[in-house]
Amino acid sequence: MSSRGKFDLDFSECPFEFEATFGTDSFYIGINYNELGDFYTADLYDVSHNPMLLGEKLVYGKCLWRRMVDERFPMVDILPLDESGQTHEVTKATLGTTVFLYQDSADGDEPDTGGDDSDSPES
Repeated sequence: MSSRGKFDLDFSECPFEFEATFGTDSFYIGINYNELGDFYTADLYDVSHNPMLLGEKLVYGKCLWRRMVDERFPMVDILPLDESGQTHEVTKATLGTTVFLYQDSADGDEPDTGGDDSDSPES
């Protein structure tokens, strides 16, 4: 059974970074906004803040780092989704309003997505 954990982030504060822990591995993820193209990108850094991948575009319904085959990368699915079904776009108008970043967990464990227990996904 899969579950989704929503990252509790304020996208109006771009650019920003947050720490995310997946299992026993910690990473930093940076979120940037491109005003000209009206899109967001994500940067991935290791725990020592060394860049691993910069400028990955957030694409609706597509997992971040999906093309990376590298054991150093988080082995989790992080993707922008609108669970209300109102839109299928990641833009300044939608991200943080109806579209949010989720971690998909296939094992049913609730992921550690930086939110408190009140923001845990519902079963």
